[in-house]
Amino acid sequence: MLNLRTCAAKLRPLTASQTVKTISQHRPAAPRTFQQIRCYSAPVAAEPFLSGTSSNYVEEMYYAWLENPKSVHKSWDIFFRNANAGAAPGTAYQSPPPLSTSLSTLSQAQFLVQAQPNVDKLVEDHLAVQSLIRAYQVRGHHIAKLDPLGISCVNFDDAPVTVSPNVGFYGLDESDLDKVFHLPTTTFIGGNESALPLREIIRRLEMAYCQHIGVEFMFINDLEQCQWIRQKFETPGIMQFTNEEKRTLLARLVRSTRFEEFLHRKWSSEKRFGLEGCEVLIPALKTIIDKSSEKGVDYVIMGMPHRGRLNVLANVIRKELEQIFCQFDSKLEAADEGSGDVKYHLGMYHRRINRVTDRNITLSLVANPSHLEAADPVVQGKTKAEQFYCGDTEGKKVMSILLHGDAAFAGQGIVYETFHLSDLPSYTTHGTVHVVVNNQIGFTTDPRMARSSPYPTDVARVVNAPIFHVNADDPEAVVYVCNVAAEWRSTFHKDVVVDLVCYRRNGHNEMDEPMFTQPLMYKQIRKQKPVLQKYAELLISQGVVNQPEYEEEIAKYDKICEEAHARSKDEKILHIKHWLDSPWPGFFTLDGQPRSMTCPSTGLNEEDLTHIGQVASSVPVEDFTIHGGLSRILKTRGEMVKNRTVDWALAEYMAFGSLLKEGIHIRLSGQDVERGTFSHRHHVLHDQNVDKRTCIPMNHLWPNQAPYTVCNSSLSEYGVLGFELGFAMASPNALVLWEAQFGDFHNTAQCIIDQFICPGQAKWVRQNGIVLLLPHGMEGMVRGPPAHGHPGVPAAQQQMNNLVQPPASSSGCGTRGSPAAPQPLPQGKDGLIIFTPKSLLRHPEARSSFDDMLPGTSSTEVPVCPRAPLRDEG
Repeated sequence: MLNLRTCAAKLRPLTASQTVKTISQHRPAAPRTFQQIRCYSAPVAAEPFLSGTSSNYVEEMYYAWLENPKSVHKSWDIFFRNANAGAAPGTAYQSPPPLSTSLSTLSQAQFLVQAQPNVDKLVEDHLAVQSLIRAYQVRGHHIAKLDPLGISCVNFDDAPVTVSPNVGFYGLDESDLDKVFHLPTTTFIGGNESALPLREIIRRLEMAYCQHIGVEFMFINDLEQCQWIRQKFETPGIMQFTNEEKRTLLARLVRSTRFEEFLHRKWSSEKRFGLEGCEVLIPALKTIIDKSSEKGVDYVIMGMPHRGRLNVLANVIRKELEQIFCQFDSKLEAADEGSGDVKYHLGMYHRRINRVTDRNITLSLVANPSHLEAADPVVQGKTKAEQFYCGDTEGKKVMSILLHGDAAFAGQGIVYETFHLSDLPSYTTHGTVHVVVNNQIGFTTDPRMARSSPYPTDVARVVNAPIFHVNADDPEAVVYVCNVAAEWRSTFHKDVVVDLVCYRRNGHNEMDEPMFTQPLMYKQIRKQKPVLQKYAELLISQGVVNQPEYEEEIAKYDKICEEAHARSKDEKILHIKHWLDSPWPGFFTLDGQPRSMTCPSTGLNEEDLTHIGQVASSVPVEDFTIHGGLSRILKTRGEMVKNRTVDWALAEYMAFGSLLKEGIHIRLSGQDVERGTFSHRHHVLHDQNVDKRTCIPMNHLWPNQAPYTVCNSSLSEYGVLGFELGFAMASPNALVLWEAQFGDFHNTAQCIIDQFICPGQAKWVRQNGIVLLLPHGMEGMVRGPPAHGHPGVPAAQQQMNNLVQPPASSSGCGTRGSPAAPQPLPQGKDGLIIFTPKSLLRHPEARSSFDDMLPGTSSTEVPVCPRAPLRDEG
């Protein structure tokens, strides 16, 4: 039997989390299968008969009462009912009336029992109010006024849960609207008040969740984060702007709008992918940057598709206007080698003072091909690299902003791949702000035909990123949401999405006719006032600005554009290198050539080779238990070092180790690279007795060596190769390698190869020393799919034809172990593909002597004949 304290604990009142379901359900009697639903919260001593000697008796009586209240004396029935109702200490017990007691006295004694239904109703009503509040928090965005056109086609399966003042759904009625209810701790609508009338509760919830901002966040499984968001959107009066802030917002809208109008006046027949219909994007981005700068960020790396790129370059990055305008001159001659690219694909790097925070900030907009989301992982990789090189381990100094279109955000798989890198230790950038320019159309495709999800942003839910939908015709709501997004990233270092629900005033480009496919939408768009006009009228009506001040602001910016246009006519030569998104300071001379193209000797003295070999064949950490099979592998390596020979894996160790000694950072990434697909590398050792305890011997070579990063990636090629390409963009003094699990798997990353690696130099004068390791060359496979036999050497040779170093196939180990090793030493500016072996990893003839790697030696590249037949040995 349980003691008295256990009995009392079983009578404790329910917490809020045990709520309506338990109260409203009828509890069928079943022997000893009941569930205690209420509680006696009073101290045990408050009831004189509750003592240790009677605890067993009381417990038996309680069990009997739970099964059948009529099976106990009426006095026990009254006691247990009152205790379950949460009666105050000492009031639950009512003495049974004497035999001479009148009926009126008996009814007074039973007052608490008679009041029980009222208590249940009060509890049920409060729980219903809690459910109502939660419904607004979860589904308020379903009825928010997000579409500036008023024709939203977002489909919530045609059955949205009621979140309007139809309180009958929750068991309440109209008579309850003026009743006062205590507010739960999961809402901030009360401000300093702890209770509100139901009518006011609903009004405040409508203001928080059903106006021009729709907040999706209740899927997040972190209470602190949910509370933070609630506080930001529910607190009464929190979205207030000073007159100065409103004037700044108006000025930014003027620049955004008038820039597009100026381009349209001067080059009406040119494609420019203008921002009309989402001019608020410029104030939105500047707000994110301002708030991030205030929080300590001094480097922002951005990626975006072509819509609005020229406007972002002009009014966010602050590229000189004449440099943008001269791009429209068809007679302009390129001074750089290569083909160049269209103006709405180019990137930019610029360091300036942020006028709001008066702090220096560096802005980089990464060049992008027509493949809309292809730059996403590239931006993330570059951001990770910049964080790495400045020691920013928490993402407090360097951050990324990614812009998306609605159709591409929902339709492109690379978005999903990039999101899934966001919280991986070797790939996280500690939070990205995603801004979706939601045109509600993709080229000519209606959203109802373009995605299966209600919103284009639903992909972000997989990483618990909050999603803030906002009507882009409400500039103040947009700016507030962007402030919150920047604060979220600074506070939690997690991704966040801002969905700017807008429209596209023109077609896909300025030459396109959208009425062919969206006649009703574009009839409404033709009637739509521009957001600048709406906001200016609002501020004038509020007395924040007057009409002459507004017109003066417009005239001032128009004059800036006209003067820049006049200067642009003097530009006769186009310098693409002025549009670099990732310059390498000190790498090039003033005429654009590398300062040194000579390759120093790559040989090593024997002491270094022996030292690296000894570390590679040992465990440099005490009390570390490795797998027995790995012990044999390390023993074999040690014997090779004694015999002054190396196989492929040991040669790779020699190459990497020698570069680390010289201060060159190495990053090796890809699927299963830590061990190696063919179990040959073993650069990360795992303790067989302690979970997550690992050792990287390569980081124990020299006291002042460069760090070595080796990391297994997610099962992604497109996303991870793009990430490593971005990482390699940041510095010429690093060796960044991506290894495919099998060589032919590079074809799922073909977009990165075709659009960035091969033509990057020609299109954007971009330097990048990325190295691709593609197992297992031309040797085929004894077993397995035929495609695993080769990774397409002729195709790679044809694609990489313009590179300084062509693809190479290595059958020996040579100086520095592989052709990849010397890559950083001559500071080459182009990538390299290496077709690495499988069977040769352990072939007894595929060995090299230390003599081939001593000072005075150099690596030997064996070219592969492009006409050689390919063998698929299946």
